[in-house]
Formats: sequence, C-alpha cells, structure tokens
Amino acid sequence: MKMNSVSKWVLFIFLSVSVGCGLVQCRVTYDRKAIVINGQRRILISGSIHYPRSTPEMWEDLINKAKEGGVDVIETYVFWNVHEPSPGNYNFEGKYDIVRFIKTIQKAGLYAHLRIGPYVCAEWNFGGFPVWLKYVPGISFRTDNEPFKIAMKGFTEKIVSLMKSKHLFESQGGPIILSQIENEYGSQAKALGAPGHQYVTWAANMAVGLDTGVPWVMCKEDDAPDPVINTCNGFYCDSFSPNKPYKPIIWTEAWSGWFTEFGGPIHQRPVQDLAFAVARFIQKGGSFVNYYMYHGGTNFGRSAGGPFITTSYDYDAPLDEYGLVRQPKYGHLKELHRSIKLCEKALVSADPTVTSLGSLQQAHVYSSESGGCAAFLANYDTKSSVRVLFNNMHYNLPPWSISILPDCRNVVFNTAKVGVQTSQMEMLPSNAKMFSWETFNEDLSSSDDSSSFSVHGLLEQINVTRDTSDYLWYTTSVDIGSSESFLHGGEHPTIIVQSTGHALHVFVNGQLSGSAYGTRQSRRFAFKGKVDLRAGSNKIALLSVAVGLPNVGGHYEQWNTGVLGPVALHGLDQGKWDLSWAKWNYQVGLKGEAMNLNSPNGISAVDWMQGSLIAQKQQPLTWHKAYFNAPDGDEPLALDMSSMGKGQVWVNGQSLGRYWTAYANGNCNGCSYSGTYRPPKCQLGCGQPTQRWYHLPRSWLKPTQNLLVLFEELGGDPTRITLVKRSTTSVCADVAEYHPNIKNWQIESYGRTEEFHKPKVHLRCGPGQSISSIKFASFGTPLGTCGTFQQGTCHAPSSYTTLEKKCIGRPRCTVAISNSNFGQDPCPNVLKRLSVEAICALLT
Repeated sequence: MKMNSVSKWVLFIFLSVSVGCGLVQCRVTYDRKAIVINGQRRILISGSIHYPRSTPEMWEDLINKAKEGGVDVIETYVFWNVHEPSPGNYNFEGKYDIVRFIKTIQKAGLYAHLRIGPYVCAEWNFGGFPVWLKYVPGISFRTDNEPFKIAMKGFTEKIVSLMKSKHLFESQGGPIILSQIENEYGSQAKALGAPGHQYVTWAANMAVGLDTGVPWVMCKEDDAPDPVINTCNGFYCDSFSPNKPYKPIIWTEAWSGWFTEFGGPIHQRPVQDLAFAVARFIQKGGSFVNYYMYHGGTNFGRSAGGPFITTSYDYDAPLDEYGLVRQPKYGHLKELHRSIKLCEKALVSADPTVTSLGSLQQAHVYSSESGGCAAFLANYDTKSSVRVLFNNMHYNLPPWSISILPDCRNVVFNTAKVGVQTSQMEMLPSNAKMFSWETFNEDLSSSDDSSSFSVHGLLEQINVTRDTSDYLWYTTSVDIGSSESFLHGGEHPTIIVQSTGHALHVFVNGQLSGSAYGTRQSRRFAFKGKVDLRAGSNKIALLSVAVGLPNVGGHYEQWNTGVLGPVALHGLDQGKWDLSWAKWNYQVGLKGEAMNLNSPNGISAVDWMQGSLIAQKQQPLTWHKAYFNAPDGDEPLALDMSSMGKGQVWVNGQSLGRYWTAYANGNCNGCSYSGTYRPPKCQLGCGQPTQRWYHLPRSWLKPTQNLLVLFEELGGDPTRITLVKRSTTSVCADVAEYHPNIKNWQIESYGRTEEFHKPKVHLRCGPGQSISSIKFASFGTPLGTCGTFQQGTCHAPSSYTTLEKKCIGRPRCTVAISNSNFGQDPCPNVLKRLSVEAICALLT
C-alpha cells in the first residue's frame, strides 16, 4: 500500500515519540497510576549506576547491559563533593563528567533519573557533602538554616542549569524524566520537628521553582509537599502508599544486596527473593521500581564513607563490580521485566481485583479497557508449595513466590523458578609480573618539619586535616627519670589511648608498639599496650587514621574523629600520668603524600631502597613501588592484596582506594531465599579477608612500565601482590519446558516489538572467551544444581552432541528446548528440562 504525505508525517511523529522524544519535546507528568510520558502511562524499570564508581570507558557497556536486562531508566546521585571540591571551583572532568554520562544514557535510548539531593548518603564520604561546607560560618546541615540553604540551593541550581544548557531534561528532548531533591530525610525531619518540616517545604518549593519540566521526588519523606512525589526505599515496598491518592507508587531504592564493611562478611540477596519483592510491588499497583544498585562499582580513592566501608561497592548487583553480568541474578530479573511488560497495558488501566486463593495465597487480577487481562498469583507461605485453583485451572506455586500470567491463563514467569544461566566466576592469574620492587620508609621525624604546629591538648582530627589526608600525627615527649622502677627490673609501664578515630598506630621512640581499630557500630575505641620507655626524653607518636567520614545520622557533621583522649601512662612510680593536656605537635598527612610519591611525577623525590629484603623486613609505614606491563586480553583486572595489611594503593597515579586485610566476622551458615530478607540472613566469606581483590580499570594502564605504588601501614609482603583477571570459568543453564498450551507473546518497548518465545537455554561466556567443552548436558529429568548435575531417569542420548554442535567454539549459543532438537521425545507426557554446564576458555 502506498502512503500519502500525511500518512508519512504521522508515522514520522509516531516513531519520534516512541524512541524517547529525541526529535520532539515531550511532557512528563503523573497520575495515581504511573509516570505519564507524552500522554502514556508507563511501567518503568530503573537501575542505579553511579558515574564516579566506574570509569567513562565503562559507562556505555554498563548502560547497554542494563538496557539488555530490561531496564528503562538509569538512576544516579549527583555527588556534590567531587563537583565542587572548594567553594565556587567546579569539576566535571573524567569520571565526574556527568553530562557525558547522561548523554550516554540518551544514546542508548534510555531515560534518566537525576537524584540531585545534594545529600546522597550512599556510603559515600561525608554523605556527598564537601568537607568545606562544615566550616561555613553559622551552618547546620539539613535543617531550616540559612547558610545551609544558601549553599544547597546554589549547588542545586548549578546542576539544573548545567542540565538545561545541554537540553537534557525530557521537556527539552533529553532523557531526564525525574529528579530528586533531598534524600531519606523523613526520620531526621521527625526528630527536628518544626525546623525539619520547614526545611522540607523550602527544599520542595526551591526545586519545583527551578522549572525543569519533569516531576520531583523525595524518598522516605511522608510529608513531601505537592507536587513532589514521596517514594519508598527498602528491601520491600509492597505496603507503601504515597501521601496523596493522586500520586503514583514509586520505589526509588529496591536494595539488590547490601554494602560491605571491613571486618564484616559479604552480603548476598537471593534473586528469587528480590524478584518476589518486585513482583509483589507491581501486583499491588507499583509502577516504577529502581534497583539500588544495578551496578555498584568501586569506591576509588578516598570516596568511601561510613566509615569502614570497603573499596568494593559490589552490592551483589546484577552487574558486578567489574561490569560483568552476574548470573543468575541478571538473567532472572531480565525475564521478570519482560513478563511485567507483557502486563503493562492492563496494569496501568485499572485497579486490581484481589481474590483469596488460600490462607496465604492471593490473586491480583488486572483488566484493561480493551479486554486484556493479567494476573499475579502469590504464595506468601515461606515453607510450603501449594496447588491453587484460579480461573478453573490449577497452578502450582512454590513457597514465597509469585507467578505472572499475562493472559490470566498461562504462567510465563515464577519468581522462585530460576531458569537462566548461572555463571561461575574466578580470579585467574594473569601473565603480568611485578618487577623492580623498591621501598621508602616513612620518616617519623616528619612531624617536626615546618608544616607542623604545636598546642597544649588534643585536637579533633578533621578540624585539623580538613580531610586532605586520612592521616594525622599526634606527637609529644615525656621525660623519664633514671630512678624509675621499671628501668631496674620492674614491669614496663602501659599506655592507654582513647580514640574516636577509626584506626590508631602507636609509636614509641620510632618503634611500633601496636595498633587498634574501631568499628562502624562504635565511634570510640581504646589502645592499651606495654611501652618500651628509656631514661631521659621519649617520643610518643600517635598516627590516627580515618577510614572514610560519616555519611548518615543526625547532624553527623558534628561527630568527632581522632585522638580526643584521655591519653595516659600507667605503671610509673608516680602512678598515672595523664598526657591529654601536654604539649602536642601536629602534622597533617604523611611525608610521602607531601612529596607526591603516589604519582609518576613524584617518585623521584626520595631515594628508594632496592627491594631484595622486603619480604624479610615487613616494616610498618612503608612506601613500596614496582612496575608491570599490561596483561594480554580484555578481561577486567584486579590486584590481589591478600599479602598486605592496611593502606592505600595507586597505579599510574590513579588511586584504587583503601585496602585492608581485615578478616570477616559473621554467620555464614546457609541461606534460604524464602522469608523476609535482611542483611544478616545470607552471608559469605566468614573467616576470610573481607576484601582481597581491588579493581584496576584497564583504561588506567599503558602497554608497558605501569607504576604500582602502595603505602603500607602495618607490614606485609608486597612481592606477593599479583595481578589477576576476573573470568568466567563455566556457565550453567537449567530450563524447563513450558506447558504445551502456552502462547507466544509480544511486547512493545521504545518503538520496537519483542517476541516472548517458548523457552531456550542461553549460554554466554565472558569477554574474550568461547565455549571450549560441554561438561554436562541432559534433556529429560536431570537432577542437581550447577556443578553437581546428574542424569535422571529420563535422558535424551543426543543431549551432549546437540549442545556440542551448537555451542563449541562460540562465545555464546542458544538452544531451544524442544523434542525436535534432540531427535525424539525421550519420555512422552513428562514435563522435561534441559540442564547444561559448559566450560569457558580464552579465544584462540
């Protein structure tokens, strides 16, 4: 059929609108059912990816993987401290180039949610506030305080103006459909009373007045004033309702896992439970859900807050710290998203009819105006499967699960039935070798140089350092008389140091007497140890170490850090000697920091010692450097720092972050997906270093002569540091047939139509790899799980040859689960499955 010019113009407008309004201006509004984009209600799936926690070279790949996983929206905080490191001086370069990040989202055809805050929490240093903000005269954070409001408004205006200048709001044809002002303020507002409520009202009015053309949200803020939408954060948000009946139900943070702290275990959230939480939210009328995190990434440099938060911010996210797909979490959620999209028209058209199917079972049924029907069948029982009757048909529901029926008849997804690939990831040795090891011992006399100062008494650490360094020296001298009893065979005296810092190293006359550490749960700790004093003058040097500034809590800007005492010697002839009000000398940072030893430009500032005796000496407060060549391949890289103690590490002047071989204390006794999830429930790594591997982006490397520099506080053997590759060693799939009468479905997304087919096994190795062999294959009734598969009573003899023919030598392959693919039906009238384990190897 020939199209006339009018028809062609209508088609052009339709295609422009359907691909994200890139060529025409769109309008973003909301009603009680959903966010409305260009007049259409949308069920939106979002994922958090924070631009500073990766590199610009990673952004496009991360965003495209999120898109492939069924994500419509990329969410990010805006980090004030990295963009305005000093008042009025802005930085939007490199991994802080937020405009480039938003444009990369736009290029992928996705929407963006810009959470300006500018308070972010986020396990980020000082909650995202620049430390200079603490020293604005008369300031009080996050309350009805004029100095704070002036500064906050100034930064918010700066970001909104930047986005507008680049036409990045959806009202201008850009991708940003939502913005957030403030962040998780509700509990603090209640604690403050009237000033808290006044501040929230001011913040909302300020944001709306910036006229972005898109809605604003406030998470965990029950009294968010109109037109701002209040939203939910948490492991579950199915019981959440907005504060007005005409606002949509939005989940800004569906926690995909949990953060990790040094000395703690690794937290994992089973994908069956996460999928159950999301499906339960959608079945209750939710229309926007954001995974926090979809890619967690890395706390490079000194960006981790908390304190005690690890350099890894992996978060058990669908994309792991290195940007690789985490299976089965990624794939199972992808299938969930596709299933939800099949129901979209019905979900946004009406409210559900809720029917009881049993004591702990329900059906939520949505009917569209066009006659479509979608149903969610839920089993809230945490232990038992049930067989329910719905629409005159029987359905089996596993414990703690929801089945999705896009036509109210056929189940296309169950949250507890994971039928996608499982990947086995390992850290494998690379061919890169460290060479030319050299050391430099931090000079303990540096506290006597011209940049130091002295006062009587103990000073708060951040007030002195302004967070320019993790390190602050407190140094004093004590005179010991020759008649002291301990000098003549008596017991040595003891020093007790009370600290509100995070770590403390105690030196007496240049020798390490010991170290002590706090925890994230306690702001105070004490060092107690024997000290080797001598007759005459003795130098006591306390190195207080910060491990990230606090990021959450009422007026956390007022919390103290450092050695605030008392500091006292016990066991002298005179009894207790309180040194708290003695004359203390202060030195900010390390001598090596001042000379920029972590940079290629600064390493020649000192005479380095050849490293032949490094392993034997293992001295504290030592700088180490070595060189290495970039390894072959394109797999993500990491440094194995398990031979070291605690410190910081740089490559070619770029900081990988803080390392600390602190051993994990927790309860790692199994994990069940069913039942309410909390971080203590599913823990890994007990008795192992909390973090062993430290992400090294390949974009930071040169082909040869890469400079590795580390500062070690405790000792350790740097010659055992290795560079490893994160690689997929094997992939598994275990997928069942669908019921014979299931249909093929179609969904529309961004102007394209996707088919929802009958099941297939998808196998995919990591970057630069291909499938080298099939370790296990069985079409029939196989038993076990990935790594322990076994043949069942029904098995198609051609299973291995079929998989080998379709998969060997390929980076990925797809095999349909059908009798025709395996010669004949190995067991008629039996619901079969295909279980596969394939070995991945580097392409040759």
